[in-house]
Amino acid sequence: MPPKKKGGGPSKKSVEKQKDKILEDKTFGLKNKKKSKNVQKYIQEVTKQVKGGNTRADRLKEQEAKRKKDAKAEQENLKSLFAAAITQPKVPPGTDPKSVLCAFFKAGVCTKGNRCKFAHDLMVGKKAAKIDLYTDNRAEKEADQMDTWDQEKLEKVVNEKHHEKNTKQTEIVCKHFLDAIEKSLYGWFWVCPNGGASCKYRHALPPGYVFKSKKERELEKSKKVEDISIEEIIEQQRAKLGPNGGTPVTEESLA
Repeated sequence: MPPKKKGGGPSKKSVEKQKDKILEDKTFGLKNKKKSKNVQKYIQEVTKQVKGGNTRADRLKEQEAKRKKDAKAEQENLKSLFAAAITQPKVPPGTDPKSVLCAFFKAGVCTKGNRCKFAHDLMVGKKAAKIDLYTDNRAEKEADQMDTWDQEKLEKVVNEKHHEKNTKQTEIVCKHFLDAIEKSLYGWFWVCPNGGASCKYRHALPPGYVFKSKKERELEKSKKVEDISIEEIIEQQRAKLGPNGGTPVTEESLA
């Protein structure tokens, strides 16, 4: 029977013991300083060197970190190349830049954040109406008189003109507001005599309010006149003359 082969070197257990001894010697006096980041980093490096910490798992972890770093760098490079070809839109004089969408933000490459003078809101174009520099809207509104309005138009103007919310406002409808509507004095540039926009009463149509256009009021007025007989009209006019005013129309007075 052949003799047993002697071990070619120290056992695995003794090797690990030796590594622990070397590690302890190299990190001696650092036990009480483990809270320091630099000390922790040093201990980790020494441990890797002594115990051969560069295991397969560590290598895979390093490779993944490197891959992510390279991908991020490539993405940043592409962004910088793409950004070089982008130009911000020209802002017309008198226009707030915050009403114009940032071209870099739209492309996803703006790095200014809140410091950017342009809008970072993709809906800003839909929220703001396109400005017509060749038309004075005030002239259009001045020509848009209440005489031509119907119920729907009146409600639209009221909602647009008085959409602001007054925190001290009551539930009572402003009498000046209703009076202006009834007398056809209301319009785009009507200002409440009770403090304008700061009026504490509501500038809104009360529930169930029916607005009558100028045409409807004239028809209603003419209908009332038709309902009165000719005799009643003569009697009304005669009554205005008083007891001694005029001569009654009789057969004798006409003879």
